[in-house]
Amino acid sequence: MRGVRRRCALLLPVVLLLSGAAAGPEGPVVDTDRGPVRGRTHGAYSTFEGIPFAAPPTGPRRWRLPEPARRWEGVRDAGAPGSRCVQLPVLGPGGPVGSEDCLYLNVTAPAGPAPGPRPVMVWFHGGGFFSGSGDAYRPDRPAARGDAVVVTVNYRLGVFGLFGHPELGGAPAFALADQRAALRWVRANAVRFGGDPRNVTVFGESAGALSVCAHLTSPASAGLFHRAIVQSGSCSTTTPPSALLPGLGTYEPFVPAGRTAEEGVRAAARLGCDRPSGVLDCLRALDARTLATAGLMQRFSLVSYGDGALPTEPRRALQAGRFHRVPVLQGTTRDEIRLFLAQTLAAHPIGDESAYRARMERSFGVGTARAVEAAYPVAAYPTPAIAWATLLTDASFICPTLRDGAALGRHAPTYGYRFSDRGAPNFTGLPPVPGLPFGAAHGFELPYLFTITPLTEPQRRLADRMADYWTAFARTGVPAAPGAPQWPRLAASARVLSLAPGADGIRTVDARAEHHCALWDERWPGVTTAG
Repeated sequence: MRGVRRRCALLLPVVLLLSGAAAGPEGPVVDTDRGPVRGRTHGAYSTFEGIPFAAPPTGPRRWRLPEPARRWEGVRDAGAPGSRCVQLPVLGPGGPVGSEDCLYLNVTAPAGPAPGPRPVMVWFHGGGFFSGSGDAYRPDRPAARGDAVVVTVNYRLGVFGLFGHPELGGAPAFALADQRAALRWVRANAVRFGGDPRNVTVFGESAGALSVCAHLTSPASAGLFHRAIVQSGSCSTTTPPSALLPGLGTYEPFVPAGRTAEEGVRAAARLGCDRPSGVLDCLRALDARTLATAGLMQRFSLVSYGDGALPTEPRRALQAGRFHRVPVLQGTTRDEIRLFLAQTLAAHPIGDESAYRARMERSFGVGTARAVEAAYPVAAYPTPAIAWATLLTDASFICPTLRDGAALGRHAPTYGYRFSDRGAPNFTGLPPVPGLPFGAAHGFELPYLFTITPLTEPQRRLADRMADYWTAFARTGVPAAPGAPQWPRLAASARVLSLAPGADGIRTVDARAEHHCALWDERWPGVTTAG
């Protein structure tokens, strides 16, 4: 989120199948379309890491669409991830890390034969489009338990992935182009790992979810996937001004390409590359460290629309029914904003009712603030900070996601969830904040789908259920799990599946009613109701 540093067609085998005789004492070998790779076996699953899916976008290829990777001779070792894309440390000081040579992906596949081709799930990581990497996520649970082939992807970040300039013809969104290149690689190679290239699910969280949203509404992504999972980053995600920091403007993840190109002109001038022509040549001659500053990485962390690849602002495309008609599973955590607010609360506290009301008036205006305060009276919450985080979560994440769900559900099977485990482990490295427990904060569902941090026994049972739901959706388009509650399709009542540990932790709730969505649909500036 801007201003806040945060983590987070063939079906016949061609040469060597993962399930076949290629597995040897040194690890299984799969022959990809660029050359063979040797992975590692981990009992129930095998991994193939650091596979290049495009040529390095370095030197003259900086700010160009991805090109095919070169073929290699011999068997390439795929026992370790490739370089992460250039980024700054998520927490604390430090210079840029990673490399521009970063377009690598990782494949995790069940070991042994399968009765038929397995569903393929392609993961786009979060990190605000200026941090993160595919290798940070270990998908052994959905691979081994769910019998799915899971691919995690790197893509260019910040100024390297979302820069714009008139000499580029606008802002081509190289980050999304990288993801499309990875999906084309999957189409060409999935069967070699035991996967079905005709059954590909794209899924992602935060910036990864915004990426999925963009692909849903992008003509350039047609035919590259068949289902979509959107976790904590809907097409309509937004936050009001001054919500997290005084003076911080409205956060909107999708912006007009012309605005990004104008930012690019100003950035080039500051970097000494303001000239009548040859600006890109000048900028490409700069080293990565010169470009990878906090200002440039975060300034160019918004996805541009208005070209052939993404012609329309995604939320408006959904409202108009202009999206790929594939099944969608989408949802949020119950306490999304607490993660972001926790990082600013010490410097900008909300200590009492007057501070709560003042912040509300700055973000929503005096008239709207009265209606908001009536729905979220500070006395109803343990602290003013919890009250503020609750209303922002509803306004910025939960209700916009339900609006998108209403639009999607008119044309395609759509399912909604709310991750509700307020005892979820804090794996972020952020210290506890007095008066604001993290609860089910942004990203806190990730350890239930990926191996990130230890879980309690009740949480492991929930994780198994979630892996079952997610992989069943990838397989059939319907999230179902043996012995688990039925997941209703999203309809006008906005009944979603609430996910928490315990005997009755998985249950259906009316999220629109519980989260005051009638208020936000009516009062949120510039937003129209999709349902």
